[in-house]
Amino acid sequence: MARDLYIGNPPIAVDLRRSARARRLSLRVSRLDGRVTLTMPPRAPEREALAFLQEREDWLRGHLVDVTPTAVAAVGGAMLFRGQQMRIVAGAGRGVRVEGDTLLVPERSGPALLRGWLRAQARDALVAASDGYAARIGRSYAGITLRDTRSRWGSCTSAGALMYSWRLIMAPPVVLDYVAAHEVAHLAEMNHSSAFWNVVAGLVPDYARHRQWLRDNGDQLHRVRFDE
Repeated sequence: MARDLYIGNPPIAVDLRRSARARRLSLRVSRLDGRVTLTMPPRAPEREALAFLQEREDWLRGHLVDVTPTAVAAVGGAMLFRGQQMRIVAGAGRGVRVEGDTLLVPERSGPALLRGWLRAQARDALVAASDGYAARIGRSYAGITLRDTRSRWGSCTSAGALMYSWRLIMAPPVVLDYVAAHEVAHLAEMNHSSAFWNVVAGLVPDYARHRQWLRDNGDQLHRVRFDE
């Protein structure tokens, strides 16, 4: 069960969570939205949590300053597409068009239109990458689904079904390709053993660089909102 605590002035809201797995107090600040979560053992007294937070108030405020606010994908804004920062500009026609560093969207259209276009672009790119890598290792997959996941960029089930975050289309193409290679490699090795990473390396020799890009920049992809 979770509830909010408030510390300091101006107050910082802290999501207090008790976990049977927790052996000590742990504090996390989301790089996505600045949400502060304190996880604590189930029997730890709440006064201990409050004292812990008060000791770290300065640390918390410093980290919250660094959190970039989310941005809505709308005319006048900007977003990443295939690793390039693109301006979102009103244009003629019914669909989305790419011209240089500009995404032209119909006037009076909402973010949902751009989200749908990005999903279509992501599906085309991920199907092509998955098909190519699967052929190289002599395996086949059961299907591909796209989701808007925050905890992982892709997955592969034991039945060979691949899932990807459609937001990968915002990343550089080589990064999207790495994620496809990673998940396709699970068709051969359903684990993260050295044998698995050997398969990945055979498909994308410099995979570590693309993996690091996601660790360093993945939160930027999630900061773009597509709600009205």
